[in-house]
Amino acid sequence: MSIYLTYMTRLIPIPATNCALSKAENFEEVLNFGSRPAVQTSTVWNAPIIWEGMFDPNLFDQKHRKQNTFVALTVFAVGSYLDAYLKTFLTSAERHFMLGLPVTYYVFTDMPEKVPKLNVTPERNIKVVEVEKHSRWQDISMMRMKTLSDIIESDIRHTHSHVFCFDVDQEFTSRFGSEALGESVALLHAHFYKLPKNTFTYDRNPKSKAFMEMESGDYYYHAAVFGGSWSSVQAVADSCYLNIVEDKMNNVEALWHDESHLNKYFWLHKPSRLLSPEYCWDQNIGDKRDIYVTRLIWAPKYYDRLRT
Repeated sequence: MSIYLTYMTRLIPIPATNCALSKAENFEEVLNFGSRPAVQTSTVWNAPIIWEGMFDPNLFDQKHRKQNTFVALTVFAVGSYLDAYLKTFLTSAERHFMLGLPVTYYVFTDMPEKVPKLNVTPERNIKVVEVEKHSRWQDISMMRMKTLSDIIESDIRHTHSHVFCFDVDQEFTSRFGSEALGESVALLHAHFYKLPKNTFTYDRNPKSKAFMEMESGDYYYHAAVFGGSWSSVQAVADSCYLNIVEDKMNNVEALWHDESHLNKYFWLHKPSRLLSPEYCWDQNIGDKRDIYVTRLIWAPKYYDRLRT
């Protein structure tokens, strides 16, 4: 079977219209949408945008423990990114990510022997998955989606209810908890959440599968964090991977690679839950009046050194 047909058989049909929140995740009756009048707390398709002050963390944690929620965290640490970022990422996740819930960290790396040994709390464990090394970071970005879908199919779907996917060059600094869980979860980009749509850096090349016309789109989403139920995340990964492969066959590369394809996907298939920029904040941004707490921060970027 061809790669295309293999992944097409796994694609889950999701209507390209406004999505209804599932009953399983419908905690919206306990969200205080009026607690943050200076920011948008709900989308036009009635998905919540999660900000500090909107939720009772204990209530969300209790509900998810009763539902036996089991979270898989996936992170890729390839090449020099492992030495630069992985230990800080994992140790900070142990302090702040989904505390009180069972979590498996899936670390994808080309150097499994260099993954730091960490003592994790009960009901939490680390699985190291060896992946092939690619010379171009754009190819690493592409294969991330295929690898993610494959591990969901072979492992995660049998044991976990939710998946969160992270870039490794980040550090958890405060609670990143069960209030972030949902059927399909996207993150508002810290640099774009207050800007008009015409400033968004969507792909504008009509030859790319990530192409979006000037009047299209809802928000600009950051690919550094996305998640949801295992089936929804697998659908995202399959769609993005197939579209990246088709672009590659046509000698096209989307402007921001997997992030461009992710934005196209979430425009067609609306996420059921949005995370505010406090869930992935760039400390170089001067105006942080809206940010009451930083839950995850960008680590220093050394692209000239790490992407060679």
